[in-house]
Amino acid sequence: MTRHARNCTAGAVYTYHEKKKDAANSGFGTTSRRIGKDSVKSFDCCSLTLQPCRNPVITKDGYLFDKEAILTYIISKKNEYSRKMKEYEKQMKQDEEEDAAKANAELQKKLDKFISTEKNIVSNKAVTLNEQPSTSGAISNVSLGKRKELPSFWVPSQTPAAKVSRIEKPDSKIYCPVSNKPLKAKDLIEVKFTLVKDPADKKSLIAKENRYMCAVTHDILSNSVPCAVLKPTGDVVTIECVEKIIKKDMIHPLTNEKLSESDIIPLQRGGTGFATTNEKLEAKEQKPCLQV
Repeated sequence: MTRHARNCTAGAVYTYHEKKKDAANSGFGTTSRRIGKDSVKSFDCCSLTLQPCRNPVITKDGYLFDKEAILTYIISKKNEYSRKMKEYEKQMKQDEEEDAAKANAELQKKLDKFISTEKNIVSNKAVTLNEQPSTSGAISNVSLGKRKELPSFWVPSQTPAAKVSRIEKPDSKIYCPVSNKPLKAKDLIEVKFTLVKDPADKKSLIAKENRYMCAVTHDILSNSVPCAVLKPTGDVVTIECVEKIIKKDMIHPLTNEKLSESDIIPLQRGGTGFATTNEKLEAKEQKPCLQV
């Protein structure tokens, strides 16, 4: 009897491992894979550039951006809105011109009809009842000048033209690229990270594993540590510090300033790969499927 292994093909049962391996090699089906730590953005990195922020700013929803990157994004969206608005105004102007041309054509048609009616009234020509119209000739669509009314697919001037797609009025609001909520430049809040003071560590800021710490408790900040930003000063503290120290009397521990619930903005984390930190830890790749 043959020995069964993971890659054994002598068995009568099509195992799950063989099915998964064949699906990966065939290019069909859906492939799911757990996201690792290297695939997750760090808590102090910009949500657009995915690099450590030089001038960090935060939105009301807690998403961190580099100031230069988010302002460039806002300016590009404003330019795009201006371009779309010009195209929309041009379309509206063309519609007005077409409506005016149709109104003039209708007016001219009514005028011509009235003139022809007046000419028939004052005409001295008498039409007898015995006269009958001649029907000796064959009736054809191309007779009496109707050839010009029929579309022709081989004559360029008579080929039917496709209608131009309509342009919808653009939305003047700018939306956050992450949360898809309205975003304004004046609502961005500057963030102040507290550097870890370690004279023995002479690495660059990007190469350091522990870069920042809590402004109050001096705990090391990382993706596994929930953080919050104090809106009046922009200092970054841990959620534990907020719950145990700040929320007791709602006073800023560094400036003794009165705080409210809206002044505490939770910082959205990139994640660590653990289920307790992130909601989405799986990446799915959709592939074509074969149907019988």
